[in-house]
Amino acid sequence: MSEYLSTEPYRGTRDFLPDEMSVRTQVFHRLYEVLERYGYQRYDGPQLEPVEIYESKSSQEIVNQQLYTLTDHGGRRLALRPEMTPSVARMIAGNAGSLTFPVRWFSHPNCHRYERPQRGRVREHWQVNVDLFGSSSTGVEVEFFELIHDMMAGLGASTDMWRLRVSDRVLLDALLTHIVGVPHDKVRETANLLDRWEKVSADTLAESAAEIGLSEEQFVRLGEVVKDGNAAIEDLPAEARDQSRLMQVLDTSAAELIEFDPLIVRGFDYYTSTVFEVFDTDPSNRRSLFGGGRYDNLVGLFSNREIPGFGFGMGDVTIIDFLSTHGLLPQPRTDVDVVVIPTEEQLFDPARRAARVLRDAGLRVTTPLETRKLGKEIQRADKAGARAVVIVGPDDWASELVTVRDLTSGEQRQTTLHALDSSVRTIIPSE
Repeated sequence: MSEYLSTEPYRGTRDFLPDEMSVRTQVFHRLYEVLERYGYQRYDGPQLEPVEIYESKSSQEIVNQQLYTLTDHGGRRLALRPEMTPSVARMIAGNAGSLTFPVRWFSHPNCHRYERPQRGRVREHWQVNVDLFGSSSTGVEVEFFELIHDMMAGLGASTDMWRLRVSDRVLLDALLTHIVGVPHDKVRETANLLDRWEKVSADTLAESAAEIGLSEEQFVRLGEVVKDGNAAIEDLPAEARDQSRLMQVLDTSAAELIEFDPLIVRGFDYYTSTVFEVFDTDPSNRRSLFGGGRYDNLVGLFSNREIPGFGFGMGDVTIIDFLSTHGLLPQPRTDVDVVVIPTEEQLFDPARRAARVLRDAGLRVTTPLETRKLGKEIQRADKAGARAVVIVGPDDWASELVTVRDLTSGEQRQTTLHALDSSVRTIIPSE
């Protein structure tokens, strides 16, 4: 047995070294910029929540198999949050009296689920959560579909790289009851079967359908709905179509942003009508990237006020995989822009003064902590990604000068501290 503790993180969690953290920061900053242009404000909440808020409306798979739970010293049952939506609903209910609706919020929480680690799934993940509360208008759906297109474009993704597949639980219920002939008490089980349609074999689907109680004829009709949902919609009674929010959206220009897909079910119990998922189209990563939908009853767990909601969560694992698959990941930012190098011990104070000038100008600047040979320090600066070094030598400093060297071209010039920023900016322009 080793005398040392393991250097590996807990299974299903990840360490992010600076290069990877730089990439992640750039990716999520792009998403923040789009969200803020749409008027969404950032919030956050606790990682620990009462278990009951997940038992009430989250999927049974999460509640029964994936929750990390604990009991505190007061006997209260708590869980590490597996998702953010119940938390934000609680926050909206608790602050409804002081909020102006509609509320547009987003967050970037880390969440925990006890899953079997595999591609696209880990036990700790971060996700961008986006929610709008306080409007029943189908304009909410339209805004979200436009927002998603802009977020994906902000990441550099063209529309042929992904698909926005949308369904409506009200419309799906009508299709199952009117077209397939599923009894009302079997609708939920049949919807769950649809949720697995692309994940298991045809024989397994047929066996599951028989276990639910569907006849062979009903199973065939179910397959027809899957194959051509738009044609099946046309066979619905007008009253059933009129009750669907998605049908209203399909009558707007937003119809060109989405495609109807009855296989989109979503496992969470709190969704009430519109549901959607975004899928990667690349054959090597053909999977759901993120999804969400409308939940008009979730705030009702915490309040007697009716406050409809709509939202989604974009997980870091799947979106980073997507960007990697399509060659869209940004390059890590370098550690530093400029290194100020004193050539002698007594020049450390002047070097710090020079570094201060450049930092005040917005540049990332380091100085050595001990004296080394100038050539070695320049090599270290180049390896750190610096584009320039400022050399503080005794002869130059006696004349109140420093030397600026361009590490790409090798050119160098002398300048004063007063003109140091403008001299360095000829090498590193302001962004």
